[in-house]
Amino acid sequence: MSNLKSKKLVSNLKFVYSDNNSISVVFQNNDLLMGVVGEFNSNLKELENLTNTSIYFRGNSILIKSDSGKNEIVKNAIQFLAEQFINNGSIEKKDIISSINKFMIEEKNNKSNKNVEYIIKTPKRSVIPRSERQKKYVRALKENDIIISAGPAGTGKTYLAVAVALTMLLEKKIERIILSRPAVEAGERLGFLPGDMKEKVDPYLRPLYDSLYDLLDYEKIQKRIEIGDIEIAPIAFMRGRTLKNSFAILDEAQNATDMQIKMFLTRIGENSKIVINGDPSQIDLPNKSLSGLNKSKKLLGHLKEISVIDFDHTDVVRHPLVTKIVKAYSDQNND
Repeated sequence: MSNLKSKKLVSNLKFVYSDNNSISVVFQNNDLLMGVVGEFNSNLKELENLTNTSIYFRGNSILIKSDSGKNEIVKNAIQFLAEQFINNGSIEKKDIISSINKFMIEEKNNKSNKNVEYIIKTPKRSVIPRSERQKKYVRALKENDIIISAGPAGTGKTYLAVAVALTMLLEKKIERIILSRPAVEAGERLGFLPGDMKEKVDPYLRPLYDSLYDLLDYEKIQKRIEIGDIEIAPIAFMRGRTLKNSFAILDEAQNATDMQIKMFLTRIGENSKIVINGDPSQIDLPNKSLSGLNKSKKLLGHLKEISVIDFDHTDVVRHPLVTKIVKAYSDQNND
């Protein structure tokens, strides 16, 4: 059969999309339909097994029911098999396997291409956001001047922000990274800490160092700190400054007061970004009502230049148990 005739017959296939996550492939030619379905629906059963979908043969149509991605793969596979039947007069098992492999590979490549814009390449590793909210967060980190994010531990709030900041510094898009946290005791009595000011506050800021060392060699980080390209300091040190050509991150912002967050946000200067991160469920202030994180979200979330991202337990990327622990405590608080 000529390619022209093949295209004409296959073009007579109609695809009907429904709201219930299904696609109907409607055939105008009954012989072609039976060829694709196979004896005792064998071809459809093979397609079901290979794709873990539900496929039904009804009248002059084949109904595919699964998620949208799999629906498209099976739809394209059916069209491919229709062409095979027209050209060869039969469909073999290898044709079915080939049809699925072909479109699954294409789907995988398409997804990979879509994820390219979210990959953060640092000297030691490439960081890839693992959830849709993390992708939204990375996009906001690149596009917005101020980002406020809230959510449980392990959702990548600080790590992703530090990764984006580091790439911008290495690409000379900014001149300085400023990492800050409130120096608040988490219920423990730390008592007198010996040493100079840096040594006194370093225990509070250790998680920020850990993120940096995971993305760039220790010696290079130390050199950047020594020359001032990277500054790590308590939030109290930010008062009275204007941050130009900088990427500033306030971590553990649930332990910053309303006035401290306002002070930090108003440090923003020319060609700068400010990120506010925190976990509202881990407030260590003596009076929890003093926390300014949630208030800042409510007051500023309507401004188009400011992006507000709320993470939950589904975005946790640490040990799988962390997700379950976070959810358990969240459920308890909601009871």
